[in-house]
Amino acid sequence: MSNAPGPGDRDATSADQSADEQLPPDRYSERELSWLAFNERVLDQARDRLRVPLLERAKFLAIFSSNLDEFFMVRVAGLKRRIEAGVAVRSIAGMMPRELRDAILTRAHELVTEQSRVFHEEVLPELTEQHVELVRWNELTHDEHDRMNELFTERIYPVLTPLAVDPSHPFPYISGLSLNIAVLLLNPDTEARQFARIKVPSILDRFIKLGDTRFVPLEEVILAHLSELFTGMKVLQSTTFRVTRNEDVEVEEDDAENLLYALEKELLRRKVGRSPVRLEVEDTIEDDLLELLADELDVSPKEIFKLPAPLDLTALFRLTDVDRDDLKYSNFLPKTHPDLAPVETSSEADLFKAIRRHDVLLHHPYDSFATSVQRLVEQAAADPHVLAIKQTLYRTSGDSPIIDALIEAAEAGKQVLALVEIKARFDEQNNIAWARKLERHGVHVVYGMVGLKTHCKLILVVRDEAEGLRSYVHIGTGNYNPKTARQYEDMGLLTCNPIVADDVARLFNHLSGMTQETHYRRLLVAPQGVRTGLIAAIDREIANKKAGLPARIRIKVNSIVDERIIDALYRASRAGVEVDLWVRGICGVRPGVPGLSENIRLISILGRFLEHSRLFWFENAGNPSVGIGSADLMHRNLDRRVEAIVLITHANHIAEIGQLFDLAFDPGTVNWKLDDRSWHPDTTNAAGEPKLDLQEHLIDVVSHRRHAPSDGPSRRTLFFQRPGVLPRP
Repeated sequence: MSNAPGPGDRDATSADQSADEQLPPDRYSERELSWLAFNERVLDQARDRLRVPLLERAKFLAIFSSNLDEFFMVRVAGLKRRIEAGVAVRSIAGMMPRELRDAILTRAHELVTEQSRVFHEEVLPELTEQHVELVRWNELTHDEHDRMNELFTERIYPVLTPLAVDPSHPFPYISGLSLNIAVLLLNPDTEARQFARIKVPSILDRFIKLGDTRFVPLEEVILAHLSELFTGMKVLQSTTFRVTRNEDVEVEEDDAENLLYALEKELLRRKVGRSPVRLEVEDTIEDDLLELLADELDVSPKEIFKLPAPLDLTALFRLTDVDRDDLKYSNFLPKTHPDLAPVETSSEADLFKAIRRHDVLLHHPYDSFATSVQRLVEQAAADPHVLAIKQTLYRTSGDSPIIDALIEAAEAGKQVLALVEIKARFDEQNNIAWARKLERHGVHVVYGMVGLKTHCKLILVVRDEAEGLRSYVHIGTGNYNPKTARQYEDMGLLTCNPIVADDVARLFNHLSGMTQETHYRRLLVAPQGVRTGLIAAIDREIANKKAGLPARIRIKVNSIVDERIIDALYRASRAGVEVDLWVRGICGVRPGVPGLSENIRLISILGRFLEHSRLFWFENAGNPSVGIGSADLMHRNLDRRVEAIVLITHANHIAEIGQLFDLAFDPGTVNWKLDDRSWHPDTTNAAGEPKLDLQEHLIDVVSHRRHAPSDGPSRRTLFFQRPGVLPRP
């Protein structure tokens, strides 16, 4: 991989464009429909009785709902905005906006219908069999009724605010994703019908505990007590409903003198005035009440989703707190990376000494984030020899030890720079709060660059040592968030290599100052260099294949939709280069199409951890060129974000990443395969037995590895005592 154009690149670019013109016009899959296919793979986990424990299946139903909420708030809302603005531009797959919206809504209806079926016909009955019960009001015992009556009077009634609609009270604003109760009332004195709305309070538990493993939905308790809320009125109808609104943040940075102030104003505006894009109602709702809601909220029939109660299955996250370990994934405690293990069991490892010995390749969550990345920042904050710490923060947790360490370092007089990306979607408010806190404690806070999100994952520590100043660096694929680091699969490199350190130092200066730096030696940096660097590497594989040299491309990302990258991969496939793509989510590639992509294999892997690392492997005539970084292959990453990919150089680290690809694509490993535009789960063998689960297998590997630091970089064998799963030559 190279960041700078080389000799003949202009001619190569012209040749590439000519070759791309010969590619079929329908060579891309539709991005939004591809995302819905990804969410169906999430739903597959909820359907998988063979491999996924019962409470985890319920959790996957909640994840499916949460994913779909965000999809409607951002992608569907953006599409609706374009339609209303009259922007009639075809998608890369050739669909017009209205055609695409109709296809999305049709598929979304099918998926939520299936989700409801899985919940009511499979997961809920099995939970009941295991004595984990979610019950309706009429299923409560006499004693439970008494307890809920008392709870309603003391804890629920005081926080409810019924809002009636009449000539003096307009239809209330319905906040996005809130659960609401619609009530149609009759005034016995005047025979007038009246609508009222009750917002189910989000500050109370959605599922109320009746016992250790027995719950009733909060709205069921409220519905049972409507007569106490509307005394003297007759309740004709009542039902729950939920609205999804456009929640994407829009800030015109070029017009904003102060980005932080502009974003705070936009977040306030997000709470009101955003148009609905979806209305969820109970399938028992009567036509007149539905017509009233649809008219007042201005939603079309296609935007209405009728579902059995309970609505909003994100509440199923609550069931994961149930004390039933037999219905969950087995407990897993991340282990300290062997190269970072303390020499003596009673001491804490000196990370600076460990990194000076050699580079360390981290693989989270199998390698502990707390004893690697977090400890690096904490040791740097406490070390009197450390002069400066610089770090990017895209998303972090509410009680982040890293934030505390940066504050400690600043208060100790060290130079501390935090590049806080306050435009991280749905974490804007959280990041603003942390930015304010860091500034109050003397940290230099920079909010990124106008027009770009800072998405790269970088730490730079400058230390005064006997030989002079030495810089220590972490470059990762995931956020500096201790909580998600236990749930997301990511990789990171710890190094004090002076070339990498110099690259990172210049990148930080570019982000915090006014430099126009574009040249780096071991990094590819977007927006200038990632796309061009990757395409140059792809073209080298094509040239090597034509010259009879070893050629192969292996890429792991969350999403791939960039047309230029996809077209380069199609050219590689046509030239006979084997291309393995490991894509978790959105995918615009059509693999296995005759004359276009016969040499492209494409898989997706889902499991207890969210596959999040971005890996780039090029055979490079037998001397593999391998990188890890923050960039997905999407327009926003390559054109509108600052991303960084670092070249991995140690043979053992390259071998470890190579083995990971081998294992993922092994016929004995569970995955989903994409054939043209159709995904197919490959989870069992011919005998109907479950195939190897990649993540559970890696947990086994970690649990059996040694923990003594080595003289050279660890080479961790990933094929641990699993017959039938063997490394390829």
